[in-house]
Amino acid sequence: MIVRDENSGVGLGGGGRWFRGFGSLIRRKQVDSVHARRHGQLARKLSAIDLVGIGVGATIGAGVYILIGTVAREQAGPALVLSLFIAGIAAGLSAFCYAELACRCPSAGSAYHYTYICIGEGVAWLVGWSLILEYTIGASAVARGITPNLALFFGGEENLPLFLARHTLPGLEIVVDPCAAVLILLVTLLLCLGIKESSMAQSIVTTVNVGVMLIIILVGGYLGFKSGWVGYELSSGYFPYGMNGMFAGSAIVFFSYIGFDSVTSTAEEVKNPQRDLPIGISTALTICCILYMLVAAVIVGLVPYYDLNPDTPISSAFSSYGMEWAVYIITTGAVTALFSSLLGSVLPQPRVFMAMARDGLLPPFFSDIYKSTRIPLKSTIVTGVFAATLAFFMDVSQLAGMVSVGTLLAFTTVAVSVLIIRYVPPDEVPIPSSLLTSVDQLLGHSGGHIAEDRAISPVHPASYCEDSHQHDKSEALLRHPLIIKEVTKDEQNEKSRRKLAAWTIAILCIGVLIVTSGASADWCPRILRIIVCGMGGVLLLCSVIVLACIKQDDTRHSFGYSGGFACPFVPFLPSACILINTYLLIDLGAATWLRVSIWLLIGVLIYLFYGRTHSSLLHAIYVPSAYADEIHRSQAIHLA
Repeated sequence: MIVRDENSGVGLGGGGRWFRGFGSLIRRKQVDSVHARRHGQLARKLSAIDLVGIGVGATIGAGVYILIGTVAREQAGPALVLSLFIAGIAAGLSAFCYAELACRCPSAGSAYHYTYICIGEGVAWLVGWSLILEYTIGASAVARGITPNLALFFGGEENLPLFLARHTLPGLEIVVDPCAAVLILLVTLLLCLGIKESSMAQSIVTTVNVGVMLIIILVGGYLGFKSGWVGYELSSGYFPYGMNGMFAGSAIVFFSYIGFDSVTSTAEEVKNPQRDLPIGISTALTICCILYMLVAAVIVGLVPYYDLNPDTPISSAFSSYGMEWAVYIITTGAVTALFSSLLGSVLPQPRVFMAMARDGLLPPFFSDIYKSTRIPLKSTIVTGVFAATLAFFMDVSQLAGMVSVGTLLAFTTVAVSVLIIRYVPPDEVPIPSSLLTSVDQLLGHSGGHIAEDRAISPVHPASYCEDSHQHDKSEALLRHPLIIKEVTKDEQNEKSRRKLAAWTIAILCIGVLIVTSGASADWCPRILRIIVCGMGGVLLLCSVIVLACIKQDDTRHSFGYSGGFACPFVPFLPSACILINTYLLIDLGAATWLRVSIWLLIGVLIYLFYGRTHSSLLHAIYVPSAYADEIHRSQAIHLA
């Protein structure tokens, strides 16, 4: 395909009428560059240390102070440490994929941005819309969780100041939480000061939280050595629930590692993204994994796993040794963990809004950047006020499962995007149709510079303008090709390789979906589940083998920004990431998906009635990447 107009979806490759209705779903944007950047640039002020603070703060929430008790009692027992280690490895798979894409495409938007570049506009919209849901509900749930922990410093919720205490609205049975709303507004105000100021505050709060965890580890380790680690001297052994219990615990504690993707949302504000982003992601995840495992090892060793209090496991473990004072230290850690997690939830959302507005999928209001602080100020205020309102009026604890959908969907599409970049990176670049007016100048100035063996035929810009007859425009495109060239044998082989790789990636995703669906269908007969899993497993295994045998695309080295981190063990590592995250997605349950489907339906309607028709790619024309720079260069010369 040589030239493709997104309005008609037709080029020399054909596919005309069928493609017109679906062209907007699969159109892909270009990696931001000096040509594509038409919007204000965010302030590049973050270093690797700032990214580590953001990543650790967003990841370590109050879950470590509560979740380990429930998982140890009901799933893993003393093997909780191994459950956390396995979950950390699984999260690391996604971190490797994020690190490569963040280096290649260092712009705001995180998974939404990468998906738009590699997969298409339709999937990117769903990912971005799901991330908005995740960050909003996540921030509201975290803010609501701070109130009871903060009340412990006042001797209970009944002793909280009246303007911070929870109240029940008469006749409505709605429990309002002013403290949660105030906390979100304070975080929003902090974010409005600038990215450097908010990252510094995040680092300070995170340092306090990490310090509390180190105190728990050191004091708990001393008590454990003094008492002989009674929690490990049990007749039931290290695996009281067996290996299945350990893996079930891993699936639950996996969500304790969600948050490192907040680092990639700030990619456009990093001083040296190719170096600092991989360091920030990997270091933050490593610190979190080590701290989780050490805290878990101490707690399940101090007290038998069945005696742990599921609501306050750490406090109850220390209280059994007569250390009541430890409750205040642990509560301090829980409050700071929740506050840093709140910062990590509110920080990425305005940047996702901004990225979607830049692409025309949301109103341009959200893409405005404040000149003084170089942040998306309007988006930050809107998201903060909305999250504060939700936290004030609604107890979102029952919606907590919806938070995982956005993260797992993002993890999955990021892994698929890595496979696409390695095997079938986009070989066409969208340019505005107005730039075609520079083709005549390009022909006049190139003098055969573009390629000696290619004949170039000018196309009149009117051929691309939208009119009432899409078919006539398609005919014009076919009659006036921009570039006519003879296809060599090597080019034909490369085309066949790309086609094989694209189909193989698609079959791999289908195989993963079949395997995970069969494994999660508890209501199906066992024989049927085994057959379905076997069929999907064959597709998955064959796809991985084919991808491992065929050659990766040579142009992957020049795709996006070069010189950054490269994900290892491709295609095996991304395939494992897709499998794990898809299984967790499907295993969230029908009730969660029913709630999420309502939100996704709203998003689909917004996209159909606004985003699809206002997309910045609506009038884009796709040309081979090799000629895009020449067209831009010709345009620059013409304007000069």
